[in-house]
Amino acid sequence: MDYDSKAMLKSYLQESRDAVLWKLEGLSERQVRWPQTGTGTNLLGLVKHLASIEFGYFGDSFGRPGPDLPWMHEAAENNADMYATAEESAAWIVDLYRRSWAHADITIDELPLDAVGFVPWWQPAKREVTLHRILVHVATETARHAGHADIVRESIDDTVGLRHRHDNLPRTERGWWEAYHQRLLTIAQEFEDSGTAPWSPE
Repeated sequence: MDYDSKAMLKSYLQESRDAVLWKLEGLSERQVRWPQTGTGTNLLGLVKHLASIEFGYFGDSFGRPGPDLPWMHEAAENNADMYATAEESAAWIVDLYRRSWAHADITIDELPLDAVGFVPWWQPAKREVTLHRILVHVATETARHAGHADIVRESIDDTVGLRHRHDNLPRTERGWWEAYHQRLLTIAQEFEDSGTAPWSPE
């Protein structure tokens, strides 16, 4: 792998990083914390989780530990990295995420893609990794959580879009979306009580 390959992977990672933070823009402390799913998914929790991920994979895995994050200790409660406590402000969590980028970027910039690291929380046979694999892994995970943030933000105030200044959506009026939504409901309702077996990938 050459430098251009690394730069491309880092670029994709940064796009997803930026997209995640954009989803918090303009919201209150209450809104960014509000659980929007039965499993508690919330915007600020996603950011806290991603900050933890970057410090772990790009820091600890390559002998460059970041700050001690108590919610990542084995003794921490379940999902402690997926929500912000009352003492952890949105500004503090966002700053933590930006600091995790800076910490990660030093590892990314200074090490070659074939540099070897060690992920202690993975299964023993998979713990030895390269920077290339970790870059792909973290970029993919960040993109996945950016998708979660898309849906969570839309459920809060109908704000949608791929990234700041480029929403990647059709240029339409709100009325078009309402009609589109209704059309999808109508199609779905045709299958209600149809007796069709639930879909399965098998």
